[in-house]
Amino acid sequence: MARLRRKVCVALFLFTLFLFGTMMGLRTLKPGDFSDWQSPGADLLPVIADRRSVVAREHVTLPPRQARADGSDARAVSSNHGHDGTVFYDVHIFYYVWYGTPNSDGRYLHWDHALVPHWDNKIAASYPRGRHMPPDDIGSSFYPDLNPYSSRDPGVLESHMEQIGASAAGVLVVSWYPPGLADDNGEPSDDLVPAVLDAAYRRNLKVAFHLQPYRGRNDQSVHDNVKYIIDRYGDHGAFYKFTSTSGKSLPMFYVYDSYLTPPDAWADLLTPSGSHSLRGSAYDGLFIALLVEERHKHDILAAGFDGMYTYFASNGFSFGSSHQNWKSVKAFCDGNNMLFVPSVGPGYIDAAVRPWNNHNTRNRVNGRYYETALQAALNARPDIVSITSFNEWHEGTQIERAAPKKTVTRVYLDYLPHGPDHYLELTRRWAEQFNKEKEQWLM
Repeated sequence: MARLRRKVCVALFLFTLFLFGTMMGLRTLKPGDFSDWQSPGADLLPVIADRRSVVAREHVTLPPRQARADGSDARAVSSNHGHDGTVFYDVHIFYYVWYGTPNSDGRYLHWDHALVPHWDNKIAASYPRGRHMPPDDIGSSFYPDLNPYSSRDPGVLESHMEQIGASAAGVLVVSWYPPGLADDNGEPSDDLVPAVLDAAYRRNLKVAFHLQPYRGRNDQSVHDNVKYIIDRYGDHGAFYKFTSTSGKSLPMFYVYDSYLTPPDAWADLLTPSGSHSLRGSAYDGLFIALLVEERHKHDILAAGFDGMYTYFASNGFSFGSSHQNWKSVKAFCDGNNMLFVPSVGPGYIDAAVRPWNNHNTRNRVNGRYYETALQAALNARPDIVSITSFNEWHEGTQIERAAPKKTVTRVYLDYLPHGPDHYLELTRRWAEQFNKEKEQWLM
């Protein structure tokens, strides 16, 4: 009788374990069945959007966006892939140059990231505060194969360009702040851009710019930023320019947190009749806004942007990052002569810097989450796919090589049972598939 009870207990335990594993898998892979204000990322939005309102807005019907004054079509990318098949210029990957070490930078930068407190003081009181202490304790749930590195290390840059080339992503989108400015955990890095351009050029890669928010950023300051970037870097062989079917080539700028500036202010910069418009000038470009909430579609259109991207790698976190919305967003963009650039990532975990945000974690499931996101992107038939990210280690979205690591106080996540190149290889496979399918779409 005792033996029978033991068998029953074991069977119940295994059944419970199976149910738990199934539920975790569904949580990871299935697009969230959430409305805009119920998405699992709603609790994190105040950090990103300074307590934006989450009240649903009425849909606004706007007239179709007119063609650009130069006659080009923002959606055409027929000449933007690598002809030799090595890399594809319609696969973009977000790249960060904010890391530092004592040997190269005098101290650790970003690897010692602070623990971000929750905006609700009552909740914040339940979680630890302070900073990480590299090299054994870093602000990431994974550990880099290169160990905590400096973005200024020439050897690191070469390794990064080699890995990005191996992934077949042809354009790295470098996170950029104006000279003298940086985020709260880093130091100014604009002086590193020439080295990034040179390293990219040696690998037949291109570089675009991811304009980050900073205190006082507005349409006029962005005008100055764009002029600075084009004047300083525009003639470099690795400087990315998007070529339309009309033959017009323009630089592309991703504008992070674009919603923080009102649409009418952006319109002064991005519409032909704006008070300090870039359109038709030597500093014209393709400007891609961040889509977070559904209402932002209409703001982005009214502002004069050329397209929208979604950035966040946590499916269901926002309207824009939810895979189930991408086909409708693509249709909206098609109807208004705009680019839609969905952003896909291998997973998401920022618990090392936001310990209260576990509900937004998206497990990698050995690459299945990534492949689900990539398939969702391809189903929308976009002109460009962006990857979040090559090396945003804090949010666990990196496809850069990672290594197993265990210390006295921490056990880091890794890519096992696969090797450190697993996500680079997956990216290449899907980049090749994207371009094969794209040729059929164009036919």
